[in-house]
Amino acid sequence: MRLRFALLLIALPFVSLAKDPILTGADQLSAYLPSLKGKKVGMLVNQTSLIGGKSIVDSLLALGVNIKMIFGPEHGFRANASNGAKVADEIDAKTGIPIISLYGARKKPTKKELDALDIMIFDIQDVGCRFYTNINTLRDIMEACAENGKELIILDRPNPNAYVDGPILDMKYKSGIGQFPIPITHGMTVGEFAQMVNGEGWMAGKVKCKIKIIKVKNWTHNMDYTLPVGPSPNLNTQQSVLLYPSLCLFEGTIISQGRGTHMPFTVLGAPLLKGIYPFTFTPVSIPGKSETPLHQDKACYGLDLRNYNTAAIRKAGKVHIAWMIEMYKAYPDKAKFFDRSQSKQMGNIDFLAGVAQFKEQIIAGKSEEEIRQSWEPGLSNYKKMRKKYLLYP
Repeated sequence: MRLRFALLLIALPFVSLAKDPILTGADQLSAYLPSLKGKKVGMLVNQTSLIGGKSIVDSLLALGVNIKMIFGPEHGFRANASNGAKVADEIDAKTGIPIISLYGARKKPTKKELDALDIMIFDIQDVGCRFYTNINTLRDIMEACAENGKELIILDRPNPNAYVDGPILDMKYKSGIGQFPIPITHGMTVGEFAQMVNGEGWMAGKVKCKIKIIKVKNWTHNMDYTLPVGPSPNLNTQQSVLLYPSLCLFEGTIISQGRGTHMPFTVLGAPLLKGIYPFTFTPVSIPGKSETPLHQDKACYGLDLRNYNTAAIRKAGKVHIAWMIEMYKAYPDKAKFFDRSQSKQMGNIDFLAGVAQFKEQIIAGKSEEEIRQSWEPGLSNYKKMRKKYLLYP
């Protein structure tokens, strides 16, 4: 009887073993298009804001949505600005819509701008890291909407690095690359993070934003997700996106992460490592991507991680700090490894790690296990708090 039933199932034409496709919030037009009808709409979007393979702005305009303003995050609406570069206001050449930059001196829309709108949309692909500035922009737009009584529709997207790891930011080291008491990889989508921002009172005056989240369909935190387009100029491959949580820490060191090459965040190296590592690359000026990279026009020697098995990082659910330990041990002039006076392209390792102890532990030769132990109990406490805000298994 069991065999006959199994054979019957195999014979049924509508039975499929294929997985349902992942649908981002933006893909689900029927879930939010009615909310935009007859409204003056503002959008915080960039080149990752796609419906299928087409810009959400172009798609909604074609459907008759009245988009009055576009707000751009770091790198700009069309992602043609380098890391940290000032982005000016402009008129979008393709649509004629005003683009207002929210990266630089201005962090959020003005009351006048929001008074001209009925509703806001946030649709930006994040990569799940504390030092990736999209979550700061999300908080700022939520705060502005809350202060001016505007609803924010968040079109959610999967987090490609949806694991939780790293030291919790010591708020003494709050900066543009660390605004919240969270670990390096926070393990949340922007929709989930928005709920945390509201729930934990992380906006000025502990205001709360009225949000409507269009959830991702057919995705869970333990699923792989390949980004259809690079989220920023120097995250131009899936490999770079998956290595970013581990390699961005090197921005606080003398070690190049490949800025100034066409393989950023997939290589590590420095001139003084010649003779220690055979692999070499030479950073050069690349307009719109990295104009003045660390070690410009100098051969760097180090690690080629372009074929590293990033699935192992995801499976372990850990930032790969062993590379930091290795490179520090290998570097001949250890006094200069974290010395920012050598180059304006070097960041502050304490701000990147979020704690002062990390640099001290690397210098002291602590093991990875010892370093990880110092992240407790903060990391475990964060994981418990995070559970309140999850939208996906």
